[in-house]
Parts: sequence; C-alpha cells; structure tokens
Amino acid sequence: MTNNYIVVMTASAGGLKALSQILSKLPEDFPAPIAVVQHLAPHYASMLAEILSKRTPLVVKQAEAGDKLYPGTVYIAPPDQHLLVNPDAATLSLSHEKKVRHVRPAGDVLFQSAAASFCERAIAVVLTGMDSDGAAGAQAIKNMGGIVIAQDQATSEFFAMPQAAIRTGVVDFILPLDAIAPALLNLINK
Repeated sequence: MTNNYIVVMTASAGGLKALSQILSKLPEDFPAPIAVVQHLAPHYASMLAEILSKRTPLVVKQAEAGDKLYPGTVYIAPPDQHLLVNPDAATLSLSHEKKVRHVRPAGDVLFQSAAASFCERAIAVVLTGMDSDGAAGAQAIKNMGGIVIAQDQATSEFFAMPQAAIRTGVVDFILPLDAIAPALLNLINK
C-alpha cells in the first residue's frame, strides 16, 4: 500500500490545544498518515496519544520503530526520541541522535525525513511554540516540492516557531487554527 501524502506537524508550547483543535476536525477516513512532534518533557512517560485519541475520530498512537504508515492514523513522537519517516515512505523509525535546536524530538528531523521520502507529497504544519524548530524542516519540505502551512499569530499561544518558518519565505499558507484542518482536506483531496 502506498500513501499518496503524509502530513507532518511540529508544536511546542500551546501544542496540545492546537493539535486537539486540528485533529478533532479531521474525519476518521482522512486519506493520509499524520506524524507529530510535540516537544515533551524527556524523562516522563507521555500521555499525549491517549489524550488526543479522546479528541479525534482518527487512530492516535505513540510511534514505535517499524510502525507502518496508515491513512487516518496519527503517530506521536515518543519523549526524547526523534521520529523519522523511512526512505521506503511506508514505515517509521526512532532515533536517539543528538538534539536539534535543543530539542529531541525535533520537528526539523521529522520534516527533513518526510521531505526526502515523500517529496512533493509531504505537507508540513508548524504550530505554536517557542524557538525555531520546524523552520529548517519547512525549507527541506519546500525544496522537494511539498507544501508548508504555518499557524497565524492571532491563534498561536507562542508565535516564535511559526514566525521562524514564515521568515524562511517558504510557507505557502499562514492560517488560523480553525482553517488548518479544512486546508489539509482540500490539499489532499485535490
């Protein structure tokens, strides 16, 4: 089974609310897998997958090495591990490589791996958060012909991450939170 698209998202401070709002608006039969990096405390078990699974009709799970990518499934990076899309564009891997921009997992790592595997079929979403994670990854997505969405300032609890992505000049859409899910559906169903 080949996935036509992948959606990759990164968020930090304020991310639970942002992710909840987007994922709750996507249908159970969403036609692409979604991989998410939410910056988390590295030394504690994460309940993020359990929390989000109660807020969306999609299947939500903490990613494990070797997971197969299925449409309508959300894969959450585990604490203190980078999440990567494998070159086969069908499975995921985890890495304990060094932190990128002081974080692990890092959106940049996920985005760069998705860009390499899915090329123009990768859609990146940079959500609320501090610092600049996601900006370099957004450039990688754009360089391979993919699409980049950034959350707008008005709906971001912390605008630093979306703003860093916007400043790269590669963002295709700057959207309020409630417009991101409809945009994803439109882009994938073209």
